[in-house]
Amino acid sequence: MAEQYDVVVIGGGPAGNAMASGLKAQGKTVLIVEADLWGGTCPNRGCDPKKILLSAVEARQAAQHLQGQGLIGAPKIAWPALMAHKRGYTDGINDGTLNGLTGQDIATLHGQAHFQSDNQLAVGDRVVSATDYVIATGQRPAILPITGHEYFKTSTDFLDLDQMPKRVTFVGGGYVGFELATIANAAGADVHVIHHNDRPLKAFDADLVKDLMAAMTADGITFDLNTDVQAITKTATGLQLTADNFELTTDLVISSAGRIPNADQLGLANVGVTFDRHGIQVNDHLQTANPHIYAIGDVSDTPVPKLTPVAGFEARYLVGELTHPGAAIKYPVVPTQVFAAPKLAQVGISAAVATEHPDEYRVNTLDMTKWFTYYRFGAQQAQAKVVVAKASGQVVGATLLSDVADEMINYFTLLIEKHVTLPDLQRLVLAYPTPASDLQYLY
Repeated sequence: MAEQYDVVVIGGGPAGNAMASGLKAQGKTVLIVEADLWGGTCPNRGCDPKKILLSAVEARQAAQHLQGQGLIGAPKIAWPALMAHKRGYTDGINDGTLNGLTGQDIATLHGQAHFQSDNQLAVGDRVVSATDYVIATGQRPAILPITGHEYFKTSTDFLDLDQMPKRVTFVGGGYVGFELATIANAAGADVHVIHHNDRPLKAFDADLVKDLMAAMTADGITFDLNTDVQAITKTATGLQLTADNFELTTDLVISSAGRIPNADQLGLANVGVTFDRHGIQVNDHLQTANPHIYAIGDVSDTPVPKLTPVAGFEARYLVGELTHPGAAIKYPVVPTQVFAAPKLAQVGISAAVATEHPDEYRVNTLDMTKWFTYYRFGAQQAQAKVVVAKASGQVVGATLLSDVADEMINYFTLLIEKHVTLPDLQRLVLAYPTPASDLQYLY
């Protein structure tokens, strides 16, 4: 006889853990299943370790910007020591997460979950059953299916390198490619980013992406655009990448061409749940085609960016939905960012969309490089495009390119969500001089 629970959560990452803890607090009997590392991608091999490595990049960049303006001598990145610093955090995530779950008296199982039939979930040699199931298995890096694809490494491999190779190439110009290229370049590698067309980071403002690429090029990163890699060959001198009229020899090739949902090993066809490369199809209650199976986080096909805070938001919603069913999920505006050098961030309505509706919106395009906030630390570039609704005077979108864009985009998220007009903002007294004190000049 199968073990019975109120809810079985499949996936022990941020979404799954938040789901299990929330349901347990509501008195539900919960089992959480994880096939890999407890804690999931973000803390183990994603955003958290990446940001630890970037901390050294940011410190080095800050010192470089002030050379001859108060500082002499820029630091160098000691990769093994930086990696040890990263591992000092990540090495404890798996056990710490598992201990946290068991400390809440949440049942756990380690193994690949597979639906055998309705209400029959196998995990290894055990079969469990539940009233409801929540899939929160996340995504994994995609590997381009080209000749020699076995030579590809992924972001997972990069974020755990013992030594930084002399030559590193990223195939794919998305978030991962730009961010890890920034780290590798700062650590002293000869870095190439190869992209199949001339529009990397296509979700972001084209002008500011060009400005970011110009800054990264000035730092020594080479962008090979309109290049569709066809093969990777191992030679005596390294790994040779070939495309039409293109050859490059490198030491490490990272496939940074997006991520795919971890949905293909769950036996979803056995329970009537559909998915494609975008994720598991869900309705506006995060419910799949099977009324007792839900999907949240990166594995689900929802109209919002695949981000850890979004996964947590969906988990909190679904805890409520499974205890006191109610309204459809309503997402707030979601900021997204690229942790490159400088940083690129956006939220809300884009300048491109606003320009198509000139009667409704105006776009403030600002070069802030010489503003005090940026002058004081020798910033090389600080740009902004801010979208304001003409009728209300409220900010409804922003795209930022600067060393503090990651901080500023959160301020804009609050301005948009709280419908703050310029008079509203000017009724506040914000600490000066800080990036926040510049907000009133961006309306």
